[in-house]
Amino acid sequence: MINDDIKELIERLLQVDNEISLLQDDKKVLFDEFKNKVDIKAFKAALQIAKIHLKLGDSEQNLEQIFEVVAQKISL
Repeated sequence: MINDDIKELIERLLQVDNEISLLQDDKKVLFDEFKNKVDIKAFKAALQIAKIHLKLGDSEQNLEQIFEVVAQKISL
């Protein structure tokens, strides 16, 4: 019984890994498609920042204050 469960687990895990790989390939193709139309590096940064803002919720104001201090310190 346990061997069957392990076999099923590994088969399903490998299937998920394969699907992830296919999606990563699709993502790369998508970025390649838009690389001459959009600054992909800036887009990725903007997307990451937007996701951070979503996670912060009410803490966003604190982020702005902290960011100003940090930015001043690292630009010395």
